[in-house]
Amino acid sequence: MSKEYVERVINWVKERNPGEVEFHQTVEEVLTSLIPVLEQHPEYEECALLERLVEPERGVTFRVVWVDDAGKVQVNKGYRYQFNSAIGPYKGGLRFAPNVYPGIIKFLGFEQIFKNSLTGLPIGGGKGGSDFDPNGKSDAEVMRFCQAFMTELYRHIGPETDVPAGDLGVGAREIGYLFGQYKRITNRFDGGVLTGKGIPYGGCLGRTEATGFGIVWYAEEMLKANGEEMKGKTVAISGFGNVSWGTAWKLQQLGAKLVTISGPDGYIYDPDGINTDEKLQMMLELRASGKNVCAPYAERFPNAKFVAGKKPWEVKADLYIPCATQNEVHMEDAEAIVASGAKFYCEGSNMPTTNEALAYLQDNGIIVGPAKAANAGGVACSCIEMGQNAGHTVFQHQDVYDQLHQIMINIHKACKEASEKYYGKYDLVKGANIAGFEKVAEAMMAQGLV
Repeated sequence: MSKEYVERVINWVKERNPGEVEFHQTVEEVLTSLIPVLEQHPEYEECALLERLVEPERGVTFRVVWVDDAGKVQVNKGYRYQFNSAIGPYKGGLRFAPNVYPGIIKFLGFEQIFKNSLTGLPIGGGKGGSDFDPNGKSDAEVMRFCQAFMTELYRHIGPETDVPAGDLGVGAREIGYLFGQYKRITNRFDGGVLTGKGIPYGGCLGRTEATGFGIVWYAEEMLKANGEEMKGKTVAISGFGNVSWGTAWKLQQLGAKLVTISGPDGYIYDPDGINTDEKLQMMLELRASGKNVCAPYAERFPNAKFVAGKKPWEVKADLYIPCATQNEVHMEDAEAIVASGAKFYCEGSNMPTTNEALAYLQDNGIIVGPAKAANAGGVACSCIEMGQNAGHTVFQHQDVYDQLHQIMINIHKACKEASEKYYGKYDLVKGANIAGFEKVAEAMMAQGLV
């Protein structure tokens, strides 16, 4: 009956959320993994636990009206989906990108439930954003947009209610403007209301690189569990933003050889390795340029090659880490990865792999580290920042790194043990879903029909 229950809920989600492909995809992937858990807990179906899990506790859509530098009035849409608060206040980033629509925010918010649960920290799941594109906008335009966005959002958030952070298109600049407007409107310095803040006003040291560091530490545990080590491995990643930069930095420290980064314009292949301080600094320069292209890397380092209009998955590597965006790895990419002879694939961005491609990778013996586990380092560091603000203290870099490293080790252990318990094998994708679900389900059952 559990399988039928899962199928019924998946179809229910598709009917209630037409056209929201990303949300459908992640719901199907997660719920299918939970079938053996549901078989042991028939009471979950009796109280419609899955239906409550896939439906946000609250969703807010609002207009954002701002004025550009030419004096023209612009109107964007803003969103905040507060998915689940069973184990703590809603926690999840804000994404500013032109392709943002409810289906993307819902998939991100739903994934955040399990990711946050896996950290072992008391935070629920939520997500928000807007179809505003910060690329090519002046600082003044970004400030005016952020102020208009927060003028609506402020009434729905708070340190014990909902704690947003950054995501794609929302970095330190945007967080600063958002926090400034929140402080202006509320007349309060609630340091815990936003994470990813600048160091002078309550930010956490190490936050910028936290997601990338966490990904590599998680991948390192994957390799160790299979009798291998990171040192000497050839690695291909996508993207060149904060997540990719942090990933590159930690790979350098562990002695791996990173050979690719990418952007919307194509990818860079550097056979010498993207593993020097100068090359890591170049990634920061690419990000800071606001042009969203990676081609200038090859102009700086002539041994590197820029491949226009293509993705880096055709490059041979031992470990692949997609760090750019959702659904960037399709079936043809998965086929190239399998053909390369690689054994390991670790998701760095949120849901970078289509369900079809993910199944193909696993069916062909690739060991997959799922995003909800591997990229939990960012939200874990955000929770460390929340604790720092609540305790009016400051953690030093090594304090943050030590806490984060242990959290990633614990997440891998939880995924491994859950998959072995319910499936009798090492399957981190299923294990992450189960380990994240069990804690949330127990809390939901204890709190009644809320």
